[in-house]
Amino acid sequence: MVDIDPQSSGAARFSYELRRHRLRAGMTQEQFGRRVGYSESLIGMVETCRRIPTEGLAQLCDQVFGLDGVMHGLYLDAWPPLPPVPEHFRDWAAEELRATALRLWDPLLIPGLFQTEQYARWIIECAPGITAEEIDRRVSGRMQRKKALTLDDGPMVWALLDEGVLHRPIGYPQAIRQQLEYLVEVARHPKVTIQIVPYGAKAGAGLIGAFGIAEMRGVPYTVYVEAQPHGRTIGERGMISRLVTRYDAIRGEAQSQSLSLRMIEEAVRKWT
Repeated sequence: MVDIDPQSSGAARFSYELRRHRLRAGMTQEQFGRRVGYSESLIGMVETCRRIPTEGLAQLCDQVFGLDGVMHGLYLDAWPPLPPVPEHFRDWAAEELRATALRLWDPLLIPGLFQTEQYARWIIECAPGITAEEIDRRVSGRMQRKKALTLDDGPMVWALLDEGVLHRPIGYPQAIRQQLEYLVEVARHPKVTIQIVPYGAKAGAGLIGAFGIAEMRGVPYTVYVEAQPHGRTIGERGMISRLVTRYDAIRGEAQSQSLSLRMIEEAVRKWT
């Protein structure tokens, strides 16, 4: 038995209530698993917050326990519906909502979680052959991803940005100024730390491309790697370990949080 604090997060509340209702129904994990078509070990992992349940399992819980959508509601609270993002990005969009911490590195652009609508639209509309409808859909999805920063149990976010990101002309100067002003606002969020890697830093290991690392209670468990024509989410432990090492090396070359904020504010004044 593992003690779960239902107040610690939406995921913990789901796990706690699943075990409570199962025990009240007088079922073992094996018996409940047979009723819903899942293995005993998987039910055990869900009850101890070591495995994320599917929406289908939440609905089956309501059926087996005779609940009127209670478990499904808890599931949606813990893992809100994903924004309209491209298929290749759906797995990572889910991790932005589920992870307890995100570590991001980008040598070229402001990360999507921090983008303004104008900045995001300029980037997205540069894709060859993209339609106006698809542009609107993808911009909407990118803006909706920001809800990860507003959730009570949302992730801590550590972001490393190359200094060149502050000076790269993305769209009109006024749009870049608004983007950097918003970045200053985000940098003051209690769950966000932004550090700038200066031009003169020895951070060549990071210039190959952007990536993100998702953590659960201090343990990195999946990564997103940018690539052409699109990025991919990877759960292979060797890859995760290598990117964690690379992230730490880049962070070692970054400016402090306070000095980074000053650099962003100085860049804002450039874009008039």
